[in-house]
Amino acid sequence: MTERKPQTQEGGGQRREEGNLPRPLFSLGQVVGTPGALDALGQAEQEPIELLGRHITGDWGELPDEDREENERALQRGLRLFSAYKLNSGVKVWVITEWDRSVTTLLLPNEY
Repeated sequence: MTERKPQTQEGGGQRREEGNLPRPLFSLGQVVGTPGALDALGQAEQEPIELLGRHITGDWGELPDEDREENERALQRGLRLFSAYKLNSGVKVWVITEWDRSVTTLLLPNEY
């Protein structure tokens, strides 16, 4: 019998070992979603918790390197955090946590 190593996934600089849940990096505060984002999630048959789980563990989704680096600085300095995810349907949803970690919003880019 061969020994099986745990698999890892990478996202936003975070590594996760299979079977271990990544630790949250910050508080989401109150979570809200715009009607457009919630409708897009429903049409894609995806739950908001999927995106929130990625966001809170530092998987910033589809962001350029400079925005990822800005999020890493924002974690240290208490600034706003931003993620962008493409749903199964191809629609992009943004997740923004305010600087004071009081509110996290799911929204479509055109709703900003």
